Amino acid sequence: MVLKTFGWSFAITALGLVAAVLYGGWEAFGIVAILCVLEISLSFDNAVVNAGILKKMNAFWQKIFLTIGVLIAVFGMRLVFPVVIVAISAKIGPIEAVDLALNDAERYEQLVTDAHPSIAAFGGMFLLMIFLDFIFEDRDIKWLGWLERPLAKLGKVDMLSVCIALVVLAISAMTFATQAHQHGGTHIDAASTVLLSGVFGLITYLVVGGLSGYFENKLEEEEEREHEAEEEAKRSGKQVGVVQLAGKAAFFMFLYLEVLDASFSFDGVIGAFAITNDIVLMALGLGVGAMYVRSLTVYLVRQGTLDDYVYLEHGAHYAIGALALILMVSIRYQIPEVITGLIGVALIAWSFWSSVRRNKALAAAEGGSGPAGDKTEVSSGV
Repeated sequence: MVLKTFGWSFAITALGLVAAVLYGGWEAFGIVAILCVLEISLSFDNAVVNAGILKKMNAFWQKIFLTIGVLIAVFGMRLVFPVVIVAISAKIGPIEAVDLALNDAERYEQLVTDAHPSIAAFGGMFLLMIFLDFIFEDRDIKWLGWLERPLAKLGKVDMLSVCIALVVLAISAMTFATQAHQHGGTHIDAASTVLLSGVFGLITYLVVGGLSGYFENKLEEEEEREHEAEEEAKRSGKQVGVVQLAGKAAFFMFLYLEVLDASFSFDGVIGAFAITNDIVLMALGLGVGAMYVRSLTVYLVRQGTLDDYVYLEHGAHYAIGALALILMVSIRYQIPEVITGLIGVALIAWSFWSSVRRNKALAAAEGGSGPAGDKTEVSSGV
């Protein structure tokens, strides 16, 4: 199972490292290896969240996610995206941006750094909405019950997530404007840039997430109807409508996954500039890391890890919330990438440990003479 799932990742790793040695020697080899670790550590929570979505898709769409999705993730986000944001922010042509990336790494890095507020606002808003919608939903299984129970009650207020996200965006924009004013910049333009980017991130989440949720709900409704009239459907042989609807649902869920991956990639792409200015080494390292994120996602789905360790999804969403806030804070303050990575890993590890404790408590209860109790309310110990 491991070799089957991670086989392509192992092969791409070998090719990537060999290419790095041929391109820049053993120093390039070390840089690419570090970038791989950086991408995997920063995106592990991405894999956990992806698995929660991907498990609803059939084997065909899982394969699409591992093939076409990888091409989008590697070439789109890890190579094309940095060039695109430089071209837009610096108001230069894409060809000129590529020329800068290959021939003037320092200038390219500076342009990407200048574009960071826009990137952080867009990605921060998208990830923040994911986190808020998760914690405001009333779930049977609660990890941090003391926090999630009152938040679930607050979640009954319509559009609360959007209101909170907009408040965070406004505060971030004013903070950035203050910084720009202190440095003699045009603070109105700076604030409007952050606001506009953040609003686009919010709109992207609402549109893509809304379409995905709509078709997912329609798919569930059709599956229920199909179950109720299974014999009649077999006699008539008319299952075309269901197949088409499943395709639409899977397509928009796939689109949602790609946008989600793009948002998670922001910190990895920006963080990579702290290690190297070479766009080739960056593409190799982040591309290999993206392959492992994809393989890990499918592994979690096929092994049923999320079903066995029920708090993992909670930990991943809390890591998303932390990353969203870090992105917004990074509009003004520089946050070391190691801190971003360690926070995500720590939250995932904590939720895994809580899941193990929960499973042991359930096993002990089922093995005793008394009733096992409600499995959904077993304390996580926090």
